[in-house]
Amino acid sequence: MTAPTELGEFLRARRGRLRPADVGLPAGTGRRRTPGLRREELAALAGLSIDYYIRLEQGKETNPGTAILDGLARALQLTAEEHVLLYGLANHTARRNRPAPAPAPGPGRTVRPGLRLLLDTVRPCPGYVQNRVNDILAANPEGLALFAGLEDWPARQRNTVRYIFCHPAARTLYPDWAATAAATVANLRARSVEAPDSPGLAALVAEVSAASPEFARLWDRYDLRYRRSQTKSFHHPWVGDITLGFEVLQVDEGLRLSVLQASPGTADHDALKLLALARAG
Repeated sequence: MTAPTELGEFLRARRGRLRPADVGLPAGTGRRRTPGLRREELAALAGLSIDYYIRLEQGKETNPGTAILDGLARALQLTAEEHVLLYGLANHTARRNRPAPAPAPGPGRTVRPGLRLLLDTVRPCPGYVQNRVNDILAANPEGLALFAGLEDWPARQRNTVRYIFCHPAARTLYPDWAATAAATVANLRARSVEAPDSPGLAALVAEVSAASPEFARLWDRYDLRYRRSQTKSFHHPWVGDITLGFEVLQVDEGLRLSVLQASPGTADHDALKLLALARAG
């Protein structure tokens, strides 16, 4: 029996989240055995035969063309970002049955000196460098202190996905923990599409899924969304409530730099200085 591909898993998960009313279809009569649209309904909306669509979900068809993917994106009501990532899933699926190229070396855990200097330069703004699976590879003192209790973990265990779902302090650090958790998983999903063979990805997902049913549920939703500039709020045990601007910069292959900042003269900026003092003490 053919195993479902990631593309098939994605289609099934997203189909299950659409109701007939969402796509202008009547609810029909009788009870639905599963939530969401039926396969034949989605196939019709995407302009596909039911047989072909079933083969896509089951992993028996692994090379859908552009028109098919565009039709599926419209039928599933994907955002523009999700539409692009759907192509990434399809490309990865199509490569599975081809000869595999020699594996490229992983990005490792080395952060070059220039980035470490930059982390020091932005103080007292918290800053840290992560890889594709959210390991914190380097951080300034404020960046580490921002994640209350993270310093209790060994350096190789420090990962923001693991922290949010497995560290008890995270539940009170984030005023809207549920929204933060959902955004974190959607970001990890998007990065897994971009680089599905990232070192440590499968192990991280297995570990956190076993420890947190909430993570497992969110992972199975197949939300895809990159984290970009935004504001983030914290209820920190050292400085109280603080809201910071959050900037993410791609700095090297597979690495990104995150910096949180506040405008000088504001209460949030004063809280950053207090965080630095508390960390130094």
